[in-house]
Amino acid sequence: MSSGVLHRQLQRRATLASSSCRAFRNKTSSPRGLCSSAVSRDQTTASRARPRVVFSGIQPTGTPHLGNLLGALLNWVKLQRDAAPEDQLIYSIVGWHALTLPQNPKALSAARSDMLAVLLAVGLDPKRSIIFHQDDNLHHTELAWILNCITPMGKLKRMTTWKSRLAASRNARDDSEVDESLLNAGLFTYPVLQAADILAYRANHVPVGEDQQQHIELCRDLADSFNRTFKGKRTLFPLPQHVITTTCRVLSLKDPSSKMSKSSPDLNSRILLTDSPAQVRSKIRGAITDSTLGITYDPVARPGAANLLSIFSACTGEEPETIAARYANKGHGDLKADVADAVEELIKGPRAEFERLRGEREYLASVAKDGAEKARQLSEVTIREVRARVGLV
Repeated sequence: MSSGVLHRQLQRRATLASSSCRAFRNKTSSPRGLCSSAVSRDQTTASRARPRVVFSGIQPTGTPHLGNLLGALLNWVKLQRDAAPEDQLIYSIVGWHALTLPQNPKALSAARSDMLAVLLAVGLDPKRSIIFHQDDNLHHTELAWILNCITPMGKLKRMTTWKSRLAASRNARDDSEVDESLLNAGLFTYPVLQAADILAYRANHVPVGEDQQQHIELCRDLADSFNRTFKGKRTLFPLPQHVITTTCRVLSLKDPSSKMSKSSPDLNSRILLTDSPAQVRSKIRGAITDSTLGITYDPVARPGAANLLSIFSACTGEEPETIAARYANKGHGDLKADVADAVEELIKGPRAEFERLRGEREYLASVAKDGAEKARQLSEVTIREVRARVGLV
């Protein structure tokens, strides 16, 4: 298959995944099909006239699963496709964030390269988007330190995600099983580094998950605090908007009360981008459902079946209720077989491209180098102004 044909197929899949899944918040009209939680209707109208600077990142920890693909990566591809020519798209592999929890150095090094291959395999174009490793741009950590120096401890103590990250890393049942004795300074302050990631490029649109919205609010607070504390002839940092892309929340195949996760000890709870067709079928066949006859879409009463219908919907572009109606007189076995086929159809192209790309080390290194150079050129302008305003010149 030619690279052009593969690229068009990936773009189409991104459209299907985005159009069929649902946002988990009420949406207002936003520029070019985005929903921004921190923007009023008047601000939205005004922002149409300004180019967007979009920033988002992903950690290089483990092979991406179906939830990552549908919840983030294909939406990044859609953002790339729908962007206006003047918009800037910046996607980073955030290795420093990965270090907030224990990592095997050799595994992390391999995962950095593999994650870059994944981003390219799903359809991100390094000629259109800036794709780079966060740790190749030291401006992130410099700005993070400066922001740390104006961040009140009280704001960080109100952050809740460190507990959920610790709970996930320890396979705990919920946040109550972890406490501050397990917390390191890096994990405690990583929302400030995340703010620096965004503000280094003066990004104004940030597509992240619902669980990260609290961090975007902190980023806005820090941007506003810096602007007011270190005034200049013009406002330095825009207040970034939390972009809620139309997406579905893919749940664990073994526990539909929780998200599909890389850290779950049960490998059958998630479908990986690298899973073979046989593995996809086996994992879908073993997904938790219920004993009720017939298929209906009811996320509250029938979360397992609803999760399968949502996955099917994301893969095909149909609404889950429409799909459920076709299976009203069928069993879970019929649904699972067809879901497995739909998932395989979705991931087979990216999987093959990933396997091809991950062996092209020189090409990946070239993409990473070019992306880092472009990123540094943008952030250098910001960091020079930051240094001048705080007196480090």
